[in-house]
Amino acid sequence: MSQPHLQIVVGSTRPGRRGLAVATWIHDLAVKHAGFDVQLVDLAEVGLPFLDEPRPPQRGEYVHEHTRRWSETVRSGDAYMFVVPEYNHSYGAATKNALDYLAKEWAGKPVSFVGYGGVAAGARAIQALVPVVSALGMVPLAHSVNIPFIRHAITPDGRFEPAPGLDENATGVIDELLRLTTALSAVRLATPAG
Repeated sequence: MSQPHLQIVVGSTRPGRRGLAVATWIHDLAVKHAGFDVQLVDLAEVGLPFLDEPRPPQRGEYVHEHTRRWSETVRSGDAYMFVVPEYNHSYGAATKNALDYLAKEWAGKPVSFVGYGGVAAGARAIQALVPVVSALGMVPLAHSVNIPFIRHAITPDGRFEPAPGLDENATGVIDELLRLTTALSAVRLATPAG
């Protein structure tokens, strides 16, 4: 059996964002982990407009090509890791928009989070995301990766420099995500489609 497919989603599209540097770091850790086939998915490159489908996503009757492409991308994932900044005690609109576009594609799959920000280290963004992903039928991990004072962790050349112990914390989250992915994949395979 092939490795499960992990999609690391960069949840910010803002110019000057730090999320791509953080996502590149977690992507490299996940590749080194070697438990997943890893893909970096940048919402800035996906380029979804504000939700413009005329029918509810639960029907899967998409009329726009950008939605069909997004559906194919998400459907190919077995697990997700969202890298999200904290904006005003919550997460950003690009992340919510990307989640709301689809329904069945997310269902029954595990999700974890890497949050970053100031003193709260993205924790409030993650806390706000948990009921959203749960409503979509996803299974959120209990643990996350939290990065405080992100502006101090970006080098002059734009790379993310993790604090001591953060690599180990993130690897532990990836371990947990792999265990849950394996369990949920078995359940999805055993459940008749319908």
